[in-house]
Amino acid sequence: MRPLPPTPKAGSLPTALAPMQDVTTLPFMQLMLRYGAPDYFFTEYFRAHPHSTPERHILKALDGIGPKHPIFAQIIGENIDAVTRTMRALESYPIAGIDLNMGCPAPKIYKKNVGGGLLRDPAKVDELLGAMRATTDGRFTVKMRIGFSDTSLFFELLDVIRGHAVDLVSIHGRTVKQMYRGEVDYVTIAEAKKRLPCPVFANGNITSAEKAFEVQKTSGVDGVMIGRSAIRNPWIFSQIRSLANGESLFRPTLGDVREYIDALWKTFANPDIPDNLQANFIKKFLNFVGQGVDTEGQFLKKMRRAGSQSELFAICDEWLIKDGRSNQPFATEPYEGVVARPNQEGDGRSKNTEQSCAL
Repeated sequence: MRPLPPTPKAGSLPTALAPMQDVTTLPFMQLMLRYGAPDYFFTEYFRAHPHSTPERHILKALDGIGPKHPIFAQIIGENIDAVTRTMRALESYPIAGIDLNMGCPAPKIYKKNVGGGLLRDPAKVDELLGAMRATTDGRFTVKMRIGFSDTSLFFELLDVIRGHAVDLVSIHGRTVKQMYRGEVDYVTIAEAKKRLPCPVFANGNITSAEKAFEVQKTSGVDGVMIGRSAIRNPWIFSQIRSLANGESLFRPTLGDVREYIDALWKTFANPDIPDNLQANFIKKFLNFVGQGVDTEGQFLKKMRRAGSQSELFAICDEWLIKDGRSNQPFATEPYEGVVARPNQEGDGRSKNTEQSCAL
């Protein structure tokens, strides 16, 4: 396995790009590199079941990012033989470690007792973590939530994790049933930090560089994992580093955001996919970008009605660069009440219906 970056100096805050199904593909990761890479990448999950083989498109991310940047290969599953077999296959790639998904809140996933479904069964988690630790001498990490429908089993699960020499735990401060609704419980994450001997990363509503350091201060975590906010603001990882170093933060303008939208389109352009479906795919990202464009969410409403690239780009031009708007600041935090609805969009690229696990 690849070495990790040097131990962060005091005052810094390590960052990770959260694994997001159908989002954190190799092209998206490469796009993030242009705006300021996180310290760690995590892949979409590899499915581990009796007949599985590692998905080729995710393996491309390991080869494309792994040689230069630390990347963890995430696995989802509960079948011991399948999970350990998948681990052994992935360890031949340039990875920083293996990550177990114990947090996906998509009903299609947790009903199979994998992802967030594992949080209902500490005994199964104990068996699975034990087998995984026995399979690898390398780094082994866990991404989880604070419970399934409540936090009643959370501390029992932490005791299980303590028993298996896990190297890092990333915790989304909501239950599986909450999905992405409601406040993030950083207090419970702080308690996990006190109880676990390994580093803990906080995940959930890390919406800005300032918010990242606020969460670190109040919870004592070792780092932050960011997903949706990195889609909205790809500069967030470089902003966190600047804040840690006492440097002035780059504050993007609406014109910078318009250029980012062009980059998104070029990154995912596919001549084999109809124009309207490609527009729908980009709208999945713009649902988050739009949270920082205008206070009333009018950009989002108009953008969602676009049926082609030309319509979509005309709306983007109207709201982001015309009439002197290009020099206006892009909001540091999402505007209150402006809500993303990423699951409404699709492009036909994948039959995967697990978007709520990603976004």
